[in-house]
Amino acid sequence: MEEAGVLELYELHYSDLLLLSSTSPVPEEGEERAERIKKTIMETLGPTGPGLLSITGVPKASILRQRLLPLASKLALLDHDRRKHILKEHNMGSDVPLKNPDRNVSSFAMQLKYAQALESAPGKTNNRARSNSNLESAHLDDNDDEVTDSPEDEFANLSDIFRELGYCMMELGLRVAQICDMAIGGQELERSLLESGTAKGRLIHYHSSLDNLLIKASGRRKGSTKKQAYCEKNQVLLSRSEQKQSERCNLVANVNEVGSSGNQGNLWQQWHYDYGIFTVLTAPMFLLPSQLSENTATDQFPVFCDKDCPCPTGHSYLQIFDANTNDVLMVKTSSESFIIQVGESADILSRGKLRSTLHCVCRPPNLENLSRETFVVFLQPAWSKTFSMSDYNVQHNMLGRHSSNEGNGLSEHDFNEVAREIHKIVPPLSSRLKDGMTFAEFSRETTKQYYGGSGLQSNS
Repeated sequence: MEEAGVLELYELHYSDLLLLSSTSPVPEEGEERAERIKKTIMETLGPTGPGLLSITGVPKASILRQRLLPLASKLALLDHDRRKHILKEHNMGSDVPLKNPDRNVSSFAMQLKYAQALESAPGKTNNRARSNSNLESAHLDDNDDEVTDSPEDEFANLSDIFRELGYCMMELGLRVAQICDMAIGGQELERSLLESGTAKGRLIHYHSSLDNLLIKASGRRKGSTKKQAYCEKNQVLLSRSEQKQSERCNLVANVNEVGSSGNQGNLWQQWHYDYGIFTVLTAPMFLLPSQLSENTATDQFPVFCDKDCPCPTGHSYLQIFDANTNDVLMVKTSSESFIIQVGESADILSRGKLRSTLHCVCRPPNLENLSRETFVVFLQPAWSKTFSMSDYNVQHNMLGRHSSNEGNGLSEHDFNEVAREIHKIVPPLSSRLKDGMTFAEFSRETTKQYYGGSGLQSNS
């Protein structure tokens, strides 16, 4: 599954996901294959696997992804007041301080309701017999590539597309939960998700170095002339144009070096565990600035036109720490796939039969003007859900966690340098989880230890 520090995800086709999550009996001739797939899913998401897999062949996924992800970049670079107006209009917010010009990430969030997600799916009367989510919308047309003239118009369907893709991803997470419940016994995971009532969707723009220069220049615009701002921005482009021409849409740089070095200063997002049940992610989209344009008619500040830059290697620049091999691996997945990632709540509720994934997001080397766009849906239990420590070993250690059952785990001097650095950054689960805690309490304690007064991580 891994090659030279690269993790190629196990791919589960959407048609198999539908088949395996249904209560309808599998045709006799397909029983053996179905059992083999179920076993592979549990091995992939379990203690000896990486804790994440990909789902391919989801209807309309490509269209929805292509429509939504570029909007993350456009929102991130908007004037603050205009962006605030658009987010308010679409009932969206952010958990990132968007006025900070030095931020690494811009995030745009919305709560998604399971009731509406299930309402949009045919067969809604039977959760275990649901078919495709209704991904057809009046505003989505396979052949509609028209670029609108007004910047406001391009955000007209923002919340509709956000919900449409979010509901689709919630459905995928629920179906994976059903399959895991069948293997584990009971309906703990699915029931915990549905009891929560909502999931959180986040549209995320990972900034390029150029983005931050543009944001700062835009912020200074109020105190300077438009000519000065234009010259400053144009100078940035010209100084890099020759160098970037050879790099454009070429992400093959030295992946092995990135995957093994774990350079903490070259990360978009620091090492962490997600603390929900499942995190569902789109494959990321990468953008590079393609040209500089000035809208003299409306006297707008000149803006860069971003160009989708496919990644030939398929690397997502999502990295995981593999506790079984004590190594950092780069996740590779196809651009049309969704990634399902196990969170700590699933680890706890399944009594360790599912494995939470320690991960970060790294910057591609030598491509400082590359930005990364993705859409993430966090599936979590209800805030009032109580965690029991019965039959669960909380002493999970991200470093050699599977070799320490009898106190004979790896000692710190056995770890490589990357593992030692990660160990210093990520607070252990045993320090954040106590028996009888509610999910709300666990969430607060986890957030506090990652981002609070202890200063374990930068809030990025």
